[in-house]
Amino acid sequence: MEIESAPKEGASNMEVESGDSQEVTTQGEAEKNDELLVAVLIDELQNDDVQVRLNSMRKLNTIAGALGPERTIRELVPYLSEFVDDEDDILVVLSEQLGELQGCVGGSENAHVLLVPLETLSGIEEGVVRDKAVESIKKIVTVLSSEQLEAHMAPLIRRLATGKWFTSRVSSSSLFEIVYAKLSPKLQDEMRELFIKLCEDDTPMVRRAACQQLGKFASVVDYKNVMAEIVPSMAKLTKDAQDSVRLRTVENCVMVANLLKPEDREAKILPIIYALCKDKSWRVRYMVADKFCSLTEAAGEDKKNRTELINIFVQLLQDGEAEIRTAAAQKVAEVAKLVGEKLTTEKLLKPVEALAKDECQFTRAALASVIMSLASCAPKDVVLEHLLPQFLQLLKDENPEVRLNVISKLEEVNTVIGVELLSQSLLPAVDDLAKDKKWRIRLATLQYIPLLARKLGPELFEKRLCKQCIDWLRDSVWSIRIAAAENLREVAKIFEAKWISSNFIPEVKTLAESKKPGHRMSAVYAVNHLTETMGKTPVIKELVPLAHLLSEDKVANIRFTLARSMANMAKHVDKSVVKDEFLPCLERLSNDPDKDVVYFAKEAYDTINAVETEQKTS
Repeated sequence: MEIESAPKEGASNMEVESGDSQEVTTQGEAEKNDELLVAVLIDELQNDDVQVRLNSMRKLNTIAGALGPERTIRELVPYLSEFVDDEDDILVVLSEQLGELQGCVGGSENAHVLLVPLETLSGIEEGVVRDKAVESIKKIVTVLSSEQLEAHMAPLIRRLATGKWFTSRVSSSSLFEIVYAKLSPKLQDEMRELFIKLCEDDTPMVRRAACQQLGKFASVVDYKNVMAEIVPSMAKLTKDAQDSVRLRTVENCVMVANLLKPEDREAKILPIIYALCKDKSWRVRYMVADKFCSLTEAAGEDKKNRTELINIFVQLLQDGEAEIRTAAAQKVAEVAKLVGEKLTTEKLLKPVEALAKDECQFTRAALASVIMSLASCAPKDVVLEHLLPQFLQLLKDENPEVRLNVISKLEEVNTVIGVELLSQSLLPAVDDLAKDKKWRIRLATLQYIPLLARKLGPELFEKRLCKQCIDWLRDSVWSIRIAAAENLREVAKIFEAKWISSNFIPEVKTLAESKKPGHRMSAVYAVNHLTETMGKTPVIKELVPLAHLLSEDKVANIRFTLARSMANMAKHVDKSVVKDEFLPCLERLSNDPDKDVVYFAKEAYDTINAVETEQKTS
């Protein structure tokens, strides 16, 4: 609303009063409009249509802002508390929105009033609603003072933690950590007591939730009470009847161990780690295998402890469950770096040999992805004697995923076995993967060709892989043909223009003259991508005639694809090539009988001219 200027001197009182009256009227109308908007939104909250209620619920900030802090506290918050029986989708949005209303109730001073409906929502049966409610409570806690926390949050946690329904007790477990440090010593004692009771609750879901939060809670508790209360509680949880509870103690071991002194860690945490490693549940052992590096670090650097842990890791590598062997195999290289060269040589190499022959293809694939990283943790003579045979065996594996994982570590492979052995052992596997029946395997193999080009050099690459690069341009799968054209560009960045002219250009010309439209389309992609790297080299003189040839193709799709490509190609060539070759070609295509060709030709022509104009002005 514009502010009216003051009345001129001598103006009549009637004029002044008239101006004031208009201003008051305008303000009144605005307030009335706000009230109407709020009334509409509140009516929509009661609508039978769920989507209408959802949309209105998402505008709680608008409603609360219009009502003001006093009415929001007195009317809106109690009104929202009645929505706990609504649809779950509505309750999820309500839980989120309540956490954003702090400014609408007057800031931190009154933010605690929002805890009332959130407490109810924290006990709802639907887990997503509870999680959102807990997130909103955590947001509100950040703006509350210590006095407010003691007056409002501590009683809220107490009610939730001792609630009749397990859902409220589950939600309470996430709240101890965020308030504990700001409470008085007396309330801290009570909070610890409540949390320990949750860890011993009759309901497995509550124990699981408490176990999940135990490590975080321990991080805010003083050292004395961690040793006296938290660690014994964690030890009990490792013996819980439910494996879903026990498996969550694995991460707790890591978090709590990092809080303890070395002597206490050895006395209290190591026995727990040993018990978890030998747990009867495969799910717990799987979690141990997955987190084994963290557990090893948490156990400290004592040689005796490391030796004991590596023995347990060997057992995991030999576990009867394939999932556990797979998880352990993925950690072999990391564990080897932690325990050092001696223990790696003595303890890990034999189990690795067995894994290379494992009956489970996923285990072999996991080992294939790390076996060469393991080489850096053992002497070279040991690597050549023990790891190289396993590497070669994995390269001949019947499963393409296994062979592909070996190739994915090409950098590490080359440092271990050298170029000569690389060409003898690796390239036959690449040949097989390049012709694999699964197109995704062929596509994944193609991505490693530039790296192979760097390692092999131009002569060996020409002899072993050049033909395959062109064959991919004839693949029956479109995605592979596109990737193959991009692959030519990457290889062109590595080798000299003369090599490209001798090896790639004649093959691309053959494709451009092919009777198969798919092959000619691949030639368009190849010309486009080769121009990106060869545009300012003598090779461009060979690419331009190919572009002209393809612009006259009888298939319209090929002509307009070339027209689209020319806008990109023009960025990578000299202006004289654009002026003498590209623009005349696009002018001709602009008069093509096919309307799509005309459209893309004109678009490319305009794009090139726009770039030139911009360059001139700048």
